[in-house]
Amino acid sequence: MIALAIYGAAGVVFAVPFALKGAGAIDPAARGGTWGFRVLTFPGVVVLWPFMLVKWRRASGDGPS
Repeated sequence: MIALAIYGAAGVVFAVPFALKGAGAIDPAARGGTWGFRVLTFPGVVVLWPFMLVKWRRASGDGPS
């Protein structure tokens, strides 16, 4: 149960900067996304944050291809 709480907390911490910058780095169509779009995608990013981190790093050129 503690591990799940830590995972969720890490997801929330990751999702905030991802909603502001990361989504636009991964998908150019998301750059013009409204706040409503960002709010709707927030729960999914919280749950899938490790995968989104890898995609963001690859899109920015910091990670392995």
